[in-house]
Amino acid sequence: MRKAVLKRARERLAKMKADILHEIEASLREGREAGKDDGMDTYDIATEERDREINMILNDREREKLDAIESAIGRIEEGSYGECESCESEISEARLEAMPFTRLCVSCQAEREKEEKLMRRLELDRSYRRITPSDTEDDYS
Repeated sequence: MRKAVLKRARERLAKMKADILHEIEASLREGREAGKDDGMDTYDIATEERDREINMILNDREREKLDAIESAIGRIEEGSYGECESCESEISEARLEAMPFTRLCVSCQAEREKEEKLMRRLELDRSYRRITPSDTEDDYS
């Protein structure tokens, strides 16, 4: 991979990492300050608690993104950045520009998403047992 592409990717990843860390710090600071429930009624407290839960979910996503960014920086340093982890072909520069922390080429990512969708569907089918007419007949006899 060209040095200019790697340099640009490293700079973008470093900026993304700094932005995420700043957002997480601001969210944590906001959470500490919001911990004071002086003069709040039950609805205000419930709303604030819901907002905290949403922020925690978002922070988990941000942490996952941060891990992906740090991993991408590590791949740049070890020389494997831009190589698909599944098929080992080169990931297009356009894809790396759009998502600099990606590990997979477009084809492998699409295949993985298709497999995940199928697995979710199978899990849902297993978790919801279909009721047949014979199941309900025994209840009313």
